Amino acid sequence: MKIEIPELALVVLIGASGSGKSSFARQHFKPTEVISSDFCRGLVCDDETSLEATNDAFDLVHYIASKRLALGKLTVIDATNVQQGARDGLLALARKFYVQPVAIVINTPEEVCHARNQMRSDRQFGVHVVRNHCRQLRGSLRHLEKEGFRFVHVLRPEQLEDLEIRRVKLWNDKKEETGPFDIIGDVHGCATELEELLDKLGYSREEGEAFVHPEGRKAVFVGDICDRGPRVVDSYKIVMAMEAAGTALCVPGNHDDKLKKYLDGKKVKLAHGLQNTVDELNAQPQEWVKSLHNWLDARISHYVLDGGGLVVAHAGLKENMQGRAAGKVRAFCLYGETTGETDEWGLPERLDWAREYRGKSAVVYGHTPVPRAVWLNNTLNID
Repeated sequence: MKIEIPELALVVLIGASGSGKSSFARQHFKPTEVISSDFCRGLVCDDETSLEATNDAFDLVHYIASKRLALGKLTVIDATNVQQGARDGLLALARKFYVQPVAIVINTPEEVCHARNQMRSDRQFGVHVVRNHCRQLRGSLRHLEKEGFRFVHVLRPEQLEDLEIRRVKLWNDKKEETGPFDIIGDVHGCATELEELLDKLGYSREEGEAFVHPEGRKAVFVGDICDRGPRVVDSYKIVMAMEAAGTALCVPGNHDDKLKKYLDGKKVKLAHGLQNTVDELNAQPQEWVKSLHNWLDARISHYVLDGGGLVVAHAGLKENMQGRAAGKVRAFCLYGETTGETDEWGLPERLDWAREYRGKSAVVYGHTPVPRAVWLNNTLNID
């Protein structure tokens, strides 16, 4: 049996005392990746079984987990975690550091847990303890996804013997892509100008084919392909064909995201050029519009490229969000940092995040029109 977990995640082991969580952790994770509540009890009071040290021990668990997650390190919590209150604090940590929370439940029968504890000199407590753990676990299983766990794996003892855990890269991780890159700002339906730009950059295409660069260069679009310009459909067709041919990448812009919501059937205001886009789409075959809808739905918030040295996002991205996967990360990529207020034109008031940026990765973005592109603190706005 195989299960997959993200390379960067907060993995929460859940199971009664004696279920085999610690053995599971030792088998599948590095010792430095696992934070054991029992070990932390020992650190704070020299006794791994001391219930009096529980609060201090879990303060330490959360502290160490915070440090690891801030550095982008996979972190595993080895504790019973059968009570929602214990899980809530860990889910809050995952949200704080924009990582995906994973629940791995070791669902061992109550009698097996009790028998194992009886064989351990440091686990000589009453049968009622394990019984309560198992009862709390049963009551939790159907709620784990609703609580906020992105992935939930429930494992029985017989499934553990041949289990393989495969770590998968986040979709935004394209560090292996080293370019050279041609990063292109907001297109906004200006397909004619896009064609001229690609031609100037050395790309060419045969009739019905995608633009390709003879030296293998790759275009990276910062999003907002639609609205305003006269050739929205053609703009999308150019970008979609290039991505399918492997000669381009494209992150979503806020205009692309709004179009996706419209195609989802949600009520959106047809403003800021969206009406032009809708009018063009109404003249297209429904099969193509569906393919565009699927393409928009598959957009990744941002990309980390060139060994981590380059980040491309529509509206930019702070260092602590780069390479992370969370709703707040996606919102920042689409809209940038805002005050929550709107200006006199009804647009969000934006904060200049780039002035405070001190990250090692260069960030190239668009979204906010500027007279000319100027590097600022290792960031570049090319809109």
